[in-house]
Amino acid sequence: MHFVDAKGILSSNNGMNIYRGCTHGCIYCDSRSKCYNFTHEFEDIEVKQNAPELLERSLKSKRKKCMIGTGAMCDPYMHCEETLKLTRRCLEIIDHYGFGVAIQTKSDRILRDLDLLKSINRKAKCVVQMTLTTYDEELCKILEPNVCTTGQRAAALEVFRENDIPTIVWLSPILPGINDSKENIEGILDYCIKAKVYGIISFGMGMTLREGNREYYYAALDKHFPGLKQKYKQKYGNEYEVNSDKNAELMDLLVKRCRENGIVCDISECFRFMRELPDKYEQLSLF
Repeated sequence: MHFVDAKGILSSNNGMNIYRGCTHGCIYCDSRSKCYNFTHEFEDIEVKQNAPELLERSLKSKRKKCMIGTGAMCDPYMHCEETLKLTRRCLEIIDHYGFGVAIQTKSDRILRDLDLLKSINRKAKCVVQMTLTTYDEELCKILEPNVCTTGQRAAALEVFRENDIPTIVWLSPILPGINDSKENIEGILDYCIKAKVYGIISFGMGMTLREGNREYYYAALDKHFPGLKQKYKQKYGNEYEVNSDKNAELMDLLVKRCRENGIVCDISECFRFMRELPDKYEQLSLF
């Protein structure tokens, strides 16, 4: 872990990454790709130590309230957040200035900040996004070794439901030959239905591979799934999109069960929901 003073914190779309790199160890992580130009080891977390100050400066200068996003590239609830608490400090600033937040993680550490997320949701809007990939707990520990299991994340989703905080699940990635089964998708959907999630985002039953994350993923296949790497190479070569042969069947299952249970599975609608701050909150902010 090393500390830097960043020049800015919010993107043009009002997204922020407080950290760069990750310690969750997920075998499929796209953020390891060389195109993201990491100049340090991926597990050597870059900490933007001045993130709260930069965020406060940015929010003070904004003329209109909006949703602030975080977690798209690097999880805001990695192990270092337990002591650094930069995510919490940023949430405190978002809450103080009356902005909304759309926060993405695959860690139940987010429950530590339930008080702030509830407050933000009362004043503006909070959307919690949780990544779920693998229903089988033992398989989950192989694919995502240093983070809580899917069952624990599903339990967190229920806590947010109980506190009227809307949730969206990222059902991604699905790894061909590993977790691209009907049983896996059914299990995750059961969790989503029980937690009454607002929406599910899936770009298809598959994954992406490019230089950087491909090599890391293949090394994990050699370790945990002997012989599977050769099948990938034969079937996909150096393709970026690696789709499951069961894509159509599993996507039909996803859409069917979402429609039956009132869950949004249209990707554009999910993103609209996360980015939209209702007018009523703009009106409330005037008083």
